[in-house]
Amino acid sequence: MELLGPIVNGIGIILGTLIGLFFTRIPERIKETIMSGIGLTVIIIGISMGLASDRIIVVLLSLLTGAIIGEGIDLDEKLNRIGAHLEVRFKKPGSNSRIAEGFVTASLIFVIGALAVLGALDSGLRGDHEILFTKALIDGFVALVLTTTLGIGVIFSALPVVLYEGTIALFATQIDRFVSESFLDMFIEDMTSTGGLLIVAIGLNLLKITNIRVANLLPSILTVGIILFFYLQIQNWLQ
Repeated sequence: MELLGPIVNGIGIILGTLIGLFFTRIPERIKETIMSGIGLTVIIIGISMGLASDRIIVVLLSLLTGAIIGEGIDLDEKLNRIGAHLEVRFKKPGSNSRIAEGFVTASLIFVIGALAVLGALDSGLRGDHEILFTKALIDGFVALVLTTTLGIGVIFSALPVVLYEGTIALFATQIDRFVSESFLDMFIEDMTSTGGLLIVAIGLNLLKITNIRVANLLPSILTVGIILFFYLQIQNWLQ
């Protein structure tokens, strides 16, 4: 069952959020410090991922083309609009819960990253869900911590995560017909590096150092494959 891994990952996020709700009454000062710790950790994770590829030109062009596409369709606005709708629908009167921020921030953290793609590919190609099972535990813990500061909104991130990973898993069942294993390995390296930079941006936003529209950079995860293809074609031509 190709979708088992993505579904378990979604369940992990939901369980982590539900457990985290028991700790939402901690003092605001402690919440701010926790969020700073999360932001710093996210930046370190992003930097380590960003070093995965030595094809910097591919990463740069992927970010540039992804930004153009993302700004053109304004993914950030659409994601925030969904979050705002959830906030109106589920926020209790007088509550200071940050449902929209929790949904958007958690969705970006859980979707961007090598484990999401690698795990989904493994689920689809080999029926091996070990990576996504591991990711479910990690995401569950992160969801718990995020929930202590951002509230119930984190739980809604489970849906885009399942849809994203599920789509990749289903596509992976056919991917070996279109690309070679060597190209897939290089794509994963460049995608990991590109995703790492986006994760750094999320960390900087959490620390309130920047206000980068990370969602509008998400198409770069997809344009990596196209840029890499042309990069290899040009290299072969030059040789």
